Amino acid sequence: MWTFDNEGPDSAPMTPAELGFAMPPEWARQEAVWLSWPVDDPRHWGGAKLQRIEEKFAEIAAAITRFEPVRINASARQHERIRTVCQHSAALPERVELFDHPHDDVWCRDHGPLFVKHRETGEVAVTDWEFNAWGGKFPPWDSDNRIPDRIASSLGMRRFAPGIVLEGGAIEPNGCGQLLTTEAVLLNPNRNPTLNREQIEATLKDFLGATEILWLQQGIEGDDTDGHIDDLARFAADEIIIAASSSTSPDREVLAANRRRLDGFLTPRGRPFEIVEIPLPEPCEVPGWRLPVLPASYVNFLLVNGGLLAPTFRQKTNDDRALGILRELFPDREVVGIDCLELVEEGGSLHCISQQQPA
Repeated sequence: MWTFDNEGPDSAPMTPAELGFAMPPEWARQEAVWLSWPVDDPRHWGGAKLQRIEEKFAEIAAAITRFEPVRINASARQHERIRTVCQHSAALPERVELFDHPHDDVWCRDHGPLFVKHRETGEVAVTDWEFNAWGGKFPPWDSDNRIPDRIASSLGMRRFAPGIVLEGGAIEPNGCGQLLTTEAVLLNPNRNPTLNREQIEATLKDFLGATEILWLQQGIEGDDTDGHIDDLARFAADEIIIAASSSTSPDREVLAANRRRLDGFLTPRGRPFEIVEIPLPEPCEVPGWRLPVLPASYVNFLLVNGGLLAPTFRQKTNDDRALGILRELFPDREVVGIDCLELVEEGGSLHCISQQQPA
């Protein structure tokens, strides 16, 4: 089931964890952030919407380049157009790196590699999980599924392939071996129907270096992923968890149940986590759209070197409150709000379209 690049012909396979690798938390120093550029496909933002969404991606790329390089997966025929659009958005050209990596959709968090880093040598490697478009919902996904292998090849990195389905938005690690996830995704039979909880936990520990898996139950309404953790709860530090909350939305009962589980989790020192709530925005709706309520969450932010990119949803009071909470939690980072209402029409936001590569 496992595939390891650069493995000797006579050597017994060792897991990344056994070799000394683990997935760093997002606040660890980064080499770059990866994006997968929009493609002209009527299933997503093709036709008239493509220019607007390209400009949005260029705005996000420009924001990233203020802090670190952005690396972009895109077919070679798109590269000239991407450079032009990014230049118009004031992206730093020396920090925009383009790779001839064709793909099917934009959600790099989910189809991109999960990078792991060696605890002693600092070597960064790729873990290449299977991707099936959130349980086979949005074909085709063959090109998406090849992205981790392409990145490993382009960067000359070791690649470890566990052979099971996992999306990056489904997991959230801290820096001391704990990993947040949801039963609604990882235990869903549309991912790995032959694996039970214990087998999935063992694979996460073997390939991402986790020592404890913390399970929430389910996600918010309108989430095509079935309930990714990056809309629900994120680590702000090893012992601080930011949790989405609501007292009025259709998600209030789900989020309250998740909060009860969070309150029961313990840090490695045996203490309760500090839980900081960020209320969801008011329901974001697009009349006649396939999603009656969009899965908008302020928890879907992206950490970069010295900064934090936060989604906003054209709700000034709610946006300002969320940005204020994030600024208090991350006083040493510049918090930059980015309007993500058009992004979330397709079911995701800033964290969903990005994947950080550790330094």
